[in-house]
Amino acid sequence: MSNTQMADKDVLLDIFTRADLIMQSDRRFRKMIGAGQLQIVYYPVRGQEVVSAAMMAAINQDDYLVTIYRGLHDQLAKGIPSKDLWAEFAGKVTGTCKGKGGPMHITHPETGVMVTTGIVGSGIPIANGLGLASQLEKDNKVTVCCFGDGASNIGAFHEGLNMAQIWKLPVIFLCQNNHYGEHTHMRDTTGSKTIAQRGEGLGMRSVRVNGNDASEMYAAAKEAVDHARAGNGPTLIEAMTFRFHGHLLGDTSHYIPKEEMEQAREDDPMPILRQQLLDLQVSEADIAAIEAKNTATIDEAAQFALDSDYPPGDEYRIDVLDVEIAA
Repeated sequence: MSNTQMADKDVLLDIFTRADLIMQSDRRFRKMIGAGQLQIVYYPVRGQEVVSAAMMAAINQDDYLVTIYRGLHDQLAKGIPSKDLWAEFAGKVTGTCKGKGGPMHITHPETGVMVTTGIVGSGIPIANGLGLASQLEKDNKVTVCCFGDGASNIGAFHEGLNMAQIWKLPVIFLCQNNHYGEHTHMRDTTGSKTIAQRGEGLGMRSVRVNGNDASEMYAAAKEAVDHARAGNGPTLIEAMTFRFHGHLLGDTSHYIPKEEMEQAREDDPMPILRQQLLDLQVSEADIAAIEAKNTATIDEAAQFALDSDYPPGDEYRIDVLDVEIAA
């Protein structure tokens, strides 16, 4: 990690706008589930907003994203319309996948969100496929592949990163290291001291950054994107962060030491980013306007999801590969 110069005001405003939408959306999902308005499996992302917001601020809308089932922050930061995303989370026919994918399988090619995977580590070889396609088609796109620290122990991680490095694919592997793979601390599952070391062992350009620092995260993301677009190959970014809630809603985080959680909450990236904007002479009124606009967006999206219909029965046979196996 390095002492990076603070990003300029416009970049930080962009990151804050995305991050605040994530934070407010996460809060609203948890509130509505608690009130019985939604009956869904939900994976909270509070605490990891800045990692995604800064990464997605560094790429273009037509660049590709592959993420995981704990990917609400990645999906919103990449630009999926809130109405479409909320409807899919709620299992409604107006959602991104007509309600058939749900939270674990959000896909929205219009904004470059190509795949959300429900299997740990499985997005890495998919990202390589997208990167190879871009390389062959010379479309100048990059692919960002998001995963957690636990995925670095999956075979697809080692095989996929090795292949990407050999072929110099335009892929950014973003490991959002929140220290816990579901309910187990990284130290109990990972032999190397850092995830970045694993990329270095494969000869890959690898960096470890404070993912909760908007300027540091953005600088690392921008450098990785420029490196990939220039044809120089992939980068592994290990972005250190933390989640303020359990792996999924209902998980009490009892396995996280109290002092560790307290320290993480003291280092909450959102108030820090907000104060940085104030220090750059962004007014309270301007910040409040961003927050109010995001609130209105969520109000509309949540109501749209509640008002939308569930898919009709015959919808479940559409868009699904039906293979008849001979006896």
